[in-house]
Amino acid sequence: MKYRTLGRTDLKVSEICLGTMTWGEQNTETEGHEQMDYALSEGVNFFDTSEMYAVPPKPQTQGATEKIIGTWLKARGNRDKVILATKVAGRSPMNWLRDDKSGTEQSRAQIMEAVDKSLARLQTDYIDLYQLHWPDRPISLFGGHGLTYKHIEAESHAIHTILEALAEVMKAGKVRHIALSNETPWGTMKFVAEAEARGLPRVQSIQNAYNLINRTFELGGAEIAHREQVGLLVYSPLAQGYLTGKYQNGALPEGSRKQLFNRLQRYENPQGNAAIEDYLAIAKKHGLDASQMANQFATTRSFTTSNIIGATTMEQLKLAVTSRHVKWTDELEADINAAHARNPNPCP
Repeated sequence: MKYRTLGRTDLKVSEICLGTMTWGEQNTETEGHEQMDYALSEGVNFFDTSEMYAVPPKPQTQGATEKIIGTWLKARGNRDKVILATKVAGRSPMNWLRDDKSGTEQSRAQIMEAVDKSLARLQTDYIDLYQLHWPDRPISLFGGHGLTYKHIEAESHAIHTILEALAEVMKAGKVRHIALSNETPWGTMKFVAEAEARGLPRVQSIQNAYNLINRTFELGGAEIAHREQVGLLVYSPLAQGYLTGKYQNGALPEGSRKQLFNRLQRYENPQGNAAIEDYLAIAKKHGLDASQMANQFATTRSFTTSNIIGATTMEQLKLAVTSRHVKWTDELEADINAAHARNPNPCP
C-alpha cells in the first residue's frame, strides 16, 4: 500500500480509502466489522463515512454507518491506527438529522450539533477530517445538468461563517482538519481565499465523483489540487457499479443498488452506454478485471490523494483493495484517453 500526504497536513493516508455508506442498509454490523478488519490488514488506514449514512438517506438508517464504525473502534481498541473522515450535511429539506426537526444547513448551531452527534456514534473524541458533504449554497449536484452552471438565488450561510464554526470545533479538539465534498472549482477557491484572508482553517481535500465516464474534475479541480494542495478524494470510481459491467445489456442483478433502490438513472443514456461498452472492451483487451481497471484509473491520477472504494461483499472488497496492484501501462493509458476523446464525460 502506498501512502500520500493529505493536503498540507502531516497525515499520510492510504491510496485506497474504505468507503462505508452501505453499512446499516445493505450491510450488517458484522459485515462492516469484517470489511474494516480486512482493509486494515491490507494497509488501508483511511475510512470515510458521513452523518447521513446509510444510503439512500432516510430517518430509519441515518447514523447507522457511524455507529457500526464506533462499535468496531471500541471492540478493537485501535483508534490510533485509523484516519477517520466523516461529513456534515449541506442545505437540504431532510428534517430528521437535527433535534429541532429543521432541514439541514451549515449554520454554526447545526455544525456544533452534528459534530457532537458524530463523535458519540463513532465512540471517539476526535475526527481526523471533517467534510462539508455538499455546499450550503444552492447549486446543481449529483448528475443534475451536465457541465452547465445554472444560477439559483436562495438563502445560504456565508463561507467565512462556516469556516468560523469549523475553527471552533477544531480549537475544541473535536476536529483535526477540514475538507470539502461535492464542491465546484469556484467554491473550493473561495474557501481557500477566505481562509487565507481571515486566518481561518484551510480545507485539505475535496471529495468529488470521478471515474472513466465522469472526468469533469480535470476541467478545473485538478489544477487546484496541484497548486493549492487540495487533493481529490475520489468517490464513485466504478460509476456506482456500471463500470464493472454488471448492468450490461440491461442486466439487473439481485441485491444490486439499482435493483434495490432504482436510483442510478444518471448513468443511463445512449452516450453513457456507448462509453461503458468501450471501457469494458479495453479491460478485456488488456486482460484486466473491469472493476480493477476502473479503480486503478482513479487511484493513479496525479491529483488523487485517495480513492474511496466501496463494496457490499467481501469478494467485491478484495477486488477493489487489490486493484492497486494493476500495472498501469502507457498502452492502457493511451487506450483509455482515446475512448475518452471519442465520448467525453457522458455521465457527469
